[in-house]
Amino acid sequence: MVKLNESNQYIKKIKLLRDDIPSNAEYPFCLPAVESLNELPLHPQVTYFVGENGMGKSTLIEAIAISAGFNPEGGSFNFNFSTRDSHSELEQHLRLIKGVQRPKDGFFLRAETFYNVATNIEELDREPRSPRIIDQFGGVSLHEQSHGESFFAAFTHRFRGKGLYIMDEPEAALSPLKQLSMLSRINELAGQSSQFIIATHSPVIMAYPDALLYEFTKEGVRKTTLENTEHFTLMKQFFDDKERMLFHLFNT
Repeated sequence: MVKLNESNQYIKKIKLLRDDIPSNAEYPFCLPAVESLNELPLHPQVTYFVGENGMGKSTLIEAIAISAGFNPEGGSFNFNFSTRDSHSELEQHLRLIKGVQRPKDGFFLRAETFYNVATNIEELDREPRSPRIIDQFGGVSLHEQSHGESFFAAFTHRFRGKGLYIMDEPEAALSPLKQLSMLSRINELAGQSSQFIIATHSPVIMAYPDALLYEFTKEGVRKTTLENTEHFTLMKQFFDDKERMLFHLFNT
């Protein structure tokens, strides 16, 4: 784990502009992640959003990314393609409280739409250009690799440091070994003045030491620790007594 350096924090906190919300009963303002949100301080290095499906983690992550200047479907600050306009209006009611420093690099990496990012890179590289965009990702077509390989190639080669990196469920494409490798890379980049905001279900991904974890539940948002998340507790119970849990699952 690298030494904490708050002077390089790019986003200090997010704030929901409640006075501008049309209705708390409408999507996305009815989502648990949003319904109780006022201000949410972020960690200078690594902040996690965790919780069950449907709590609004990905919707909030997407809104933060758009507010920070990223394309809704992912990519760096320079990506501006649109495959399907499906993002919510939450970013219009979100304010990012930023630090003095500005990131030199940035990327919004989301498993759901990374295929679209890879396709856009290929389309852009059909035009005469030097260097090619794909060279920033290791030089091998992302479509000619497995989903996990292409995802990790972006994380390994494209993330350069001194950056703001927002990720939505990166574990969806990665094996447990690659998730551990991702933790190592996060540590490297955190030591290069980078800030991460990550929505994840993986206890491995969320294990970065001294990170800030927010768990989103139906009752709202609360700070927590890895060991107190439902994800960690459930996985530990399963592997501590697999036979007993399987018995109950198959006989109810």
